[in-house]
Order: sequence, then C-alpha cells, then structure tokens
Amino acid sequence: MATSTLKSSLQELDRRYADIVDLHNANSILGWDQEVIMPPGGSELRAQTLATLAGVIHERTADTGLEKLVTKLHRRRADLTPRQRRAVELVRRRVRKASALPESLARDLALAESRGLEAWRTARERKQFKLFAPALRHMVDLKRQAAELLSDGGPLYDALLDDFEPGATTASVAPLLQQLKELTVPLVQKVVSSRNKVDLKPVKGRFDIEAQRGFGQAVAEAMGIDLGRGRMDLSTHPFCGGVAPGDVRMTSRYDVRDLRSGLYGVIHEAGHGLYEQGLDARRARGPLGGAISMAVHESQSRLWENMVARSRSFWKFWLPRLRRAHPQLKGVSVDAIWRACNEMRPSFIRVEADELTYNLHIILRFEIERDLIEGRIEVQQLPDRWNAGMQELLGVTPKNHSDGVMQDIHWAMGLFGYFPTYSMGNLYAAQFMEAARKRIRGLDGRIARGDLGALREWLRTEIHQHDQVYSAEALVKRVTGKPLGIDAFARHIRKRVDAIYG
Repeated sequence: MATSTLKSSLQELDRRYADIVDLHNANSILGWDQEVIMPPGGSELRAQTLATLAGVIHERTADTGLEKLVTKLHRRRADLTPRQRRAVELVRRRVRKASALPESLARDLALAESRGLEAWRTARERKQFKLFAPALRHMVDLKRQAAELLSDGGPLYDALLDDFEPGATTASVAPLLQQLKELTVPLVQKVVSSRNKVDLKPVKGRFDIEAQRGFGQAVAEAMGIDLGRGRMDLSTHPFCGGVAPGDVRMTSRYDVRDLRSGLYGVIHEAGHGLYEQGLDARRARGPLGGAISMAVHESQSRLWENMVARSRSFWKFWLPRLRRAHPQLKGVSVDAIWRACNEMRPSFIRVEADELTYNLHIILRFEIERDLIEGRIEVQQLPDRWNAGMQELLGVTPKNHSDGVMQDIHWAMGLFGYFPTYSMGNLYAAQFMEAARKRIRGLDGRIARGDLGALREWLRTEIHQHDQVYSAEALVKRVTGKPLGIDAFARHIRKRVDAIYG
C-alpha cells in the first residue's frame, strides 16, 4: 500500500467511524430522554425506535467494507504511528465483536433493554420481583446467546466483562475482589463492634429539596462542571450520560430526610461529568475518542465522592455554605459533619453504601451475575441467592425486593459485566489520589480553602485528555508507576476507619 493510499485509507476509516459515533450519540440521547423525561406512554414506541437504531449501528459496525479496511490497515501496522495503530486496533476490536453477532440479536437486545427498563420500574415500585422476572429471564437468555458467540470457547462471563473493561477477565478480576473481601470483612466487624458511634444529627432531619439541589450544583460547579456543556436532572437511578464532551447529562435523586443521598450522588455523577468534559473534543468522533474503560471512569467519580468530599479538608470550606443553605445546621462543627458523612455500617442500598461496605455490595453482584450467565443459577433463584449473600457478607437481609435484588437498574438494561468495574474504580481512585498528593504541593490545604481546580487540572492532564490513547493498564502505570492493586485503597480505608471508629 503506497503512502498516499495508506493516508486515504486512514481518512476513510475516520469517516466511517464518525458515522457510527453519530448513531451512538443519537442512541445515548434517546436513552437519557427515556430515563429522565419521557412520558410512560411512549415506552413501547421508544423501545422499537431504539431497536431499529441498534440494528443500524450493528449493520454499520459489522459492514464487510469496514472489516476489509481495518484488516488492510492492520497488515500495514508497521507503517503506522503508535496512535494510528491504536486507533486501528480499537476499531478492529469493535468490528470483530459486531461481526460475531447477527443483526437480529442486536435488535432483540435493544428491544429487551427498553422493555426490561419499564418492567423493572413497575416491579420496583410495587416491590414484586415476579413482575420483573419474565423480562429479566428473556434478557439473560439473550446475553447468554451473545456471550456464546463472543467467547471463543472461554468463560461466557469474560465476553461480557470485556465490553466494559477491555482486556479484563474473571481470572484477573476475581483475585482483586477476593483480596478486597479479605480486607473488608474484618474492618466491618471492627466497626460494628466499636463503642465509638457516629452522631447522624447533622445529616438527618428535614432538608428542603431545592436547597439541596442548589448546594449540590454549587459544589459541582466548584469542581469544574461547565453547565454550558452539561445538565443536572432527576432520575430514579442516578447516572451520567449524554454526548461528551460538549453535552454531558448528569442526574441525581434527593432524600428530604438525609442530606448525604443527594449531595454525594451529585458529586459522584459530577466526577463522571468532569471526565467526559475533559476528553479531547477533537477526537470525539474518532476511534481514539471517549473514556478508556468503565473502571477508570468510575475512579473519577469515586475519587471526588470519597477521597475529596468525605475529607475534613472539604468540610472546612463547605460547611459554612451548607449552613446558609440549611439554617438548622447552625452550630454544627466540621468534625461533626465530617464524622456523620463517614458513618460506616452494613446497609441494603449500594448507591448509598459507605466506602467500606460498598465493595461487599459489588462482590455479591459479581458472584451472582457470573453464576447467572454461566448457567449455575437461574432467574427465579435470584431473590433467595441475593438475600443469603447479603446476610453472609453484610449481616443484613432486605425487607423487600426493591431494597434487595431489584434495587439496581443494570440487569434490566442487560449490563452484565459492569459491576466489577465499580470496585476496580475504587482501587484506581486510591492510586490516583496518592499520586496526586505527591505531585500537587499542599493539595489538602488547597481543598480546605475551596480550591478544587488544582486537582481537576491534574486529573485532566494526566487522565482525561488522553481519551483512549492508552489502555487502562498502561494508564495506571503511567500515572502511578504501578499496576492496579489494593494497597493504596487498603491504606486509605484503614486510616479512615481508625479515624472514625478508633
């Protein structure tokens, strides 16, 4: 292939891929609309629309012309720059995955996702798993079919995990989660048996929802969220979506009786939003554009939520502003609000779990969905398996299915393989924060003065702006000098448990 032909082939790759990205963006906005503002009566037509769009995306991605193009470029990889090789490999990977699935299955999965979402909402509201079970059973059947086509004879679960954390396998993830379990269970026992009890009066009571929203938005903007390129709305399950980096959609939910739910939900999703807004806009429609992996994405939200916003330094600056939003907090000290926001105890709800017990929630979901996809358990067994796992790991049993097996939206949407990335994100977050403290002089003092910009710019420079130029494995070594492990998180969580519970 001559140089001019090579250049034109790369240009053709960019053009074809940009069209696919545009279609994905349309799908993302329709999905956001479905979860946030679409009237219930539109659910079935939206399901059909999304299924059609999924079929078009699949057709474009599995197109034989695109497959021949990336194959030709792959053969000439020695003539490409490192970034060009990376771009070709990323597209080749996506084409290979799409080509393994028939278009009919892609459409069926999209249809099952939309219908499953509506079935989940209804069943969750009524607290009846039997209303959700048929839709979930259908989704599991479809995901098993997809996994069989993608697995190349390996574990079915690996094929789904790879969609969210490229290159990760059960063999690489399970040991990390086992180490987290061995770290966490004794610390939870220490907390439960401690005589030091946390006073929750600073965060419990009656707190005006609009005042909560206003304060949360002020924190998000101080973090660096640009609402000229983003939105903050309400949804049943908080999430961050949209079309990055110029159109980032964040949602949260609020509890009039507890400040922590809404505030930390906003900060968590704003962490995701900062990553999206920090991506390189010039690559937004290209093969290298977008986030590296869901675990790296999660690291950004967990870093802001736990490493920053649950610190004493954070509350030294923000407590006076919180008092102005909620005058009943007059007289509450920094130490009191800091301790209340770091209460640790076994609980039912993952998204509201403290940073110590959170990983046990993830371990339970990982073990259940792995066994579900591998055929070791079936959908009708989920409630009993869930409750038994909650009792074993956390010592609590949900009172109903909405606080138990139906609390998360992920399985309704077919997101099997997603859950492990949450715990991996906690590990990345701890390593990144340790590196930030070494590189940014007086970081905690800056946070105490309300300066969140230094950390944001460091994250943007070291992580966000690279998009997918590096793999997650390469990025963590580049930023921290080490592969992903539990040591940094172990140091962080032990220090916090000791500070709060002695």
